[in-house]
Parts: sequence; C-alpha cells; structure tokens
Amino acid sequence: MEQYNSPSKQVWKRFKQNKMAFSGLLFILLMMVMGILGYLITPDQTPYANTMHLQLSNKKPGRSFDFLIISRNPAIKKVSFLEKMLAGQESDYKSIPITAYREAGNKVYAREYIGDDEQAEEAVYPLLEGKNRYSQTFWLGTDVYGRDLLSRLMIGIRVSLSVGLMAVLISLFIGISLGALAGYFAGKTDAAISWFMNVIWSLPSLLLVIAISFALGKGFWQIFIAVGLSTWVDVARLVRGQVMALKNVEFVEAARALGFSTPRIIIKHILPNIAGPILVLASANFAAAILLESGLSFLGFGAQAPMPSWGSMIKEHYGYIIMDAAYLAILPGLAIMVTVYAFNLLAIGLRDAFDVKSQNISV
Repeated sequence: MEQYNSPSKQVWKRFKQNKMAFSGLLFILLMMVMGILGYLITPDQTPYANTMHLQLSNKKPGRSFDFLIISRNPAIKKVSFLEKMLAGQESDYKSIPITAYREAGNKVYAREYIGDDEQAEEAVYPLLEGKNRYSQTFWLGTDVYGRDLLSRLMIGIRVSLSVGLMAVLISLFIGISLGALAGYFAGKTDAAISWFMNVIWSLPSLLLVIAISFALGKGFWQIFIAVGLSTWVDVARLVRGQVMALKNVEFVEAARALGFSTPRIIIKHILPNIAGPILVLASANFAAAILLESGLSFLGFGAQAPMPSWGSMIKEHYGYIIMDAAYLAILPGLAIMVTVYAFNLLAIGLRDAFDVKSQNISV
C-alpha cells in the first residue's frame, strides 16, 4: 500500500528535488550559523571587529604579521560565553606590529612595522609577564584602517540577516493585516486600503526608505522600521487577492454558519491556506530588504560606524576599485550578491514546491 504523505512532506520532497534551491537554503543556513556564532569564530573578537593598526592599512590577503603587546589593562573584565558571542570581548591589551624582537634583562627591544619599504629604529619596551607577542594572519587582508576584513565581513552577516528578518516580519504583519481586511470586507474598506496601497506603491522604494530614515533618524533599529514600512505593499496585494478568492468557498461558508467570529475565520481558516504564496513572497522580500539595507548603508543612512555593514564597507573602499586593492569593495559586494541570489533561489524553489501559479507573485 502506498504510504500517505502530508501536504507539508510533499512540499518538502518537491523542494529537495530542486538542487539549486536546496543549495541556496544550505548557504542561508550556513550564513545564519555564522551570524549566530558571531565573535566566537572571528579572528578579531573585539566589539564590531574594530581593532585598528593604521600601519597595516590595505594589506593584501594572506599577509601575516608579528605583534608585540606593549601594555595591559587589568580593568577590562572577561565577559561570559554568551556575552562574548553576542557583543564580543573588549581587548585587555594594546599591541603594535613589529619586524624584529629581542629580549635583554627586563627589557624588550623591537622594531615597529611602519611599511614594507621602510624600517623603524629599534625601541625599548618593558618585558611583560606572560605572553607578550603573537602572530596574526589576515586571510582577506586589511581595510583602510588596518582592520581585519574577514572579521568585519563575518560580523556584517548579522547586520544584513537581522535587517532582512525584522523588515520581513514588519512587512508581513502590516501586509497580512491590511490585505486580509481589504479582501474579506471589500466595499469601502477595500477601496480605502487599496487607495493607500496605491499611494505607497507609486513611491520609489529607496526614496521612501530614505524619507522614513530622515524622519526616524540614523541608526540600526530605525533601518528595520524603514525597510519594513517600504516592503509591505507586495504582501498586502497578494493577501487581498488570495482572501477574495477564498472567502466564499465552502469551508469558509461552513465556518460562518457555525457562528465563528470574523477574526477566527481569517486567522484559522483562510490564512493557513495561503501560507505558501506568502512564504514565497517573504523569501523574495528578504532579498530585497538586504539590498535596500546595503544601499542605505552605502548612502550613510544605515548602520553607523563602527558597526560593520556590507554597504558601508563598499562606501569606504569603492575608490580602490581602480587601484590595486579592488578586493576591498569587491568582497563585500560579492557577499551581498551571493546572499541575495541564495534568497532568490529559495523563493523560486518554494514557488515551485508549493505550485504557486498566482500572477500576483513575482520572484
């Protein structure tokens, strides 16, 4: 006898058959794991990966340097495992890059690194207890301020994914609420909500987000709201059309005959039946939110320094594209491109898995 598969299992089976979409999902899950672990896996574990060594500005990927610890700050306390994962650990020492090192008595004689073609004079430093020097490899090089580019790219994952997630949640809440009201009640309610949707729809998304950012101010949480308020119209239009198509079918009529309230009919009976198209659109909006956040950060309205954002990293280094350090802008650009592509693959895979044919959905 043929085994029965629930609708959700059938959707999952169809989705796994789409190799590109499944690869996109795996990449997104990998990015989520990296974003959650955060500072636990970054080479630079200080808050915002903001350790600067100006002497190491724009060093090529793969360069290694020796560092001398010249002072310690015992007032810096060690944070817990969870605090370190979420916010990093402030460094309790100050170090400088060196090219030569020797000890004599209780003194250290070292030459500070000041450039590949220059050599500093030997200077004297106190010999500290414990470990007083270390080496570090900058696998993706350093930025214009001498910060580890790999660490900042990894912390930038958090900014993009958190903005995308919160913006999608805000857009889903507003879009589903207004779309369901417009589609279910029709008449004047539908006319008023549709007029409002058309007004918002007529405004360019980036200009709308910039206007909202001006009103709310620059900052991280403001970008959640700004992007969310600019992407809800797609959700509302989709939900409105789907609710209109379902509100007169037999099971909804049966729910009305049983005396169920309108909120229960909408939430318990109609919305679960349009979850597929909503998930498809949410995946596409996630990609759009990441692009909007990157554009805002590039223009200076998004995450503010020293918080690393892929858009702001491009802004800081786009001038190097025509020089010998183009990777400083290309690497965050590739991170944006690959992440957005992965979400678009996921949206296409979900569309095929749910067998969504609605003309109101565009991916």
